Amino acid sequence: MKAALPSSLQAELAAQLGEGWLTDPSERLAYAYDNSRRQSMPDAVALPTTREQVVALVRACRAQRVPVIARGRGTNTTGAAVPVAGGVVVSFERMNRILDIRPGDRCAVVEPGVLNGDLQSALKPHGLFWPPDPTSAAYSTVGGNLACNAGGPRAVKYGASRDNVLALTAVTGAGELVHCGTATTKGATGYDLQRLLVGSEGTLALIVEASLRLTPTPKARRALRAIYRDVASAARAVAQLMAQPLTPSMLEFMDADAVRLARDVGGADLPREAGALLMIEADGDEDTLPHAIETLMVAATVDGLVSLDDAADEIARERLWAARKALSPSLRTLAPGKINEDVVVPVSRIPSLVDGVQGLSREFALPIVCFGHAGNGNLHVNLLYDPADAAQRARAEAAMARVFTLTLSLGGTLSGEHGIGLAKREFMPQAIDAPTLALMRAVKATFDPEGILNPGKLLPD
Repeated sequence: MKAALPSSLQAELAAQLGEGWLTDPSERLAYAYDNSRRQSMPDAVALPTTREQVVALVRACRAQRVPVIARGRGTNTTGAAVPVAGGVVVSFERMNRILDIRPGDRCAVVEPGVLNGDLQSALKPHGLFWPPDPTSAAYSTVGGNLACNAGGPRAVKYGASRDNVLALTAVTGAGELVHCGTATTKGATGYDLQRLLVGSEGTLALIVEASLRLTPTPKARRALRAIYRDVASAARAVAQLMAQPLTPSMLEFMDADAVRLARDVGGADLPREAGALLMIEADGDEDTLPHAIETLMVAATVDGLVSLDDAADEIARERLWAARKALSPSLRTLAPGKINEDVVVPVSRIPSLVDGVQGLSREFALPIVCFGHAGNGNLHVNLLYDPADAAQRARAEAAMARVFTLTLSLGGTLSGEHGIGLAKREFMPQAIDAPTLALMRAVKATFDPEGILNPGKLLPD
């Protein structure tokens, strides 16, 4: 049984936060879970509006050794925002201001609660965008994107969150306000701490301000859809596409089961002989885009290519992307629940990963569908099962553990953009050697001496 918060702490934080201090069970329940569907009740919820309030909160919680869990909008799929040790959830929904947009510097300064989609809308009139584009972009926060190093389809060309942050202001577990990085595109002054904080899942510090690296919006984009007879052919094409100088702006993959679902359930126009599919996109200006598409078409042409379709206009482009968009709704027809983990392997090992996953599907008698960001070797392994069936649930968990083991045996890693959280924490000793884990724990202890920030996440016991 977790102990309730000390009354002195309750009184201190209620005075600091006013109506931004929630203790009613019905209010706390909304902050007890994230998109992983795991749930654990916090003892209280804080809704700060200033960095000073965050500093005061962390210092007060440190003095009483009370856990502090940062939260964006709860879109994380690994349980990283679930308060498993109780304590105080710090939701940044009210720190949602875009503080500055500097087009000449290609920089935006924002608070952590700004929604990715709202930021993109604000940048559009300036002809700029922030590259991270996770599926949840419309309703996930910039702070949450930074916490798990979110990526998305555009990461193959433009990088993930870590590659698109210039500077961070954050509050450490010691209650110190620190400034990491600089709002310039070059810097060689000390350690690269801002990149260290990105992907740390709120275990080192709470981000209260971010200076983001922006990119000019391309004038035009065009898509290709390449269909192959098998995964090996598609992987050869991915390797060829990534080896030539022109980087596609998106390079998405679907395995045979994903293609079949998109066709038979989602109604996508795909041939029966399709064993794998690549969605390839290029962006640029109107004059150079035709040459880019021609270059990508040549690179995508390998033995095993069944068809190659070029979308010459936006309507045709949407028609080609319909297959990918039809996939997620189609998955729901197979089973009421799914485990979706985003493992990464070298591009050349994609066939081995998909073959191994299908072997596990047969062994555990559960459907497993693979799709994702082929240019980064980052595949989403979707294991479908009925959560109400205890036997299926046990098989699903055992199968996913084997997926992680398979991934690591292929020279891959546990996550490309979802993070570790609770879901993959126990597998960290397989992915990271003991001396490196010890170094990570030492870094954690430096930033968070009492271990109050998001305990039980990322690092194994």
